[in-house]
Amino acid sequence: MSADQFELNCSVRTDSGKGASRRLRRLDDAIPAILYGGNKDPMALTIAHDDIFHATENEAFFSHVITLNIGKDKEKAVIKALQRHPAKPFIMHADFLRVDEKQAITVKVPLHFINEDKCVGVKLGSGSIRKTLNEIEISCLPSNLPEYIEVDMLEVEVGQTLHISDIALPEGVTSVALSHGEDSDLSIAQVQAPRGGGDSSDAAAAGEDDTAADDSGDSADS
Repeated sequence: MSADQFELNCSVRTDSGKGASRRLRRLDDAIPAILYGGNKDPMALTIAHDDIFHATENEAFFSHVITLNIGKDKEKAVIKALQRHPAKPFIMHADFLRVDEKQAITVKVPLHFINEDKCVGVKLGSGSIRKTLNEIEISCLPSNLPEYIEVDMLEVEVGQTLHISDIALPEGVTSVALSHGEDSDLSIAQVQAPRGGGDSSDAAAAGEDDTAADDSGDSADS
């Protein structure tokens, strides 16, 4: 867990509808948001755009329990959805899910790949790493929520593929995909063979064969 703590100051939103949301963004430099779950009624909120925009610049924001300051009350939540403008660096809407410290939550956390430059398949096999996932969905108690999950590429060889089941998950954390069975054990990354196939020893052997062939040809010509 990171030592960083995320807090956002919010206010309860009374206006609803697209027109009200547009006015909110244009005149108040704020965005509409919704807080739901936890056996409570959904709550419409307003959040200053700059506050949430700067918070989302930190990757950890998306895999952290966030404190929402709503007047004198505080609500613990995780971000569940974020709507961005398709062409501008602007957040349009945010969805937050209330969390209970005693109930498991389902969130997506980023994968951090380590030892890529030391990978056996890259250093010795001249392969290249191809990543197929950059995040996975997990289930855990809020207190066990990891900021990210590491994927160690050190001993991955050319042609080898890592799957979700190959990841060492932190204690108390389970993969949502794996809970659905082996068919959902998705690939995370693989080390692809160099273009042209074969390894450096094959290329050297091929070069020796070509040299031998040229030598025999020269002898025949003479």
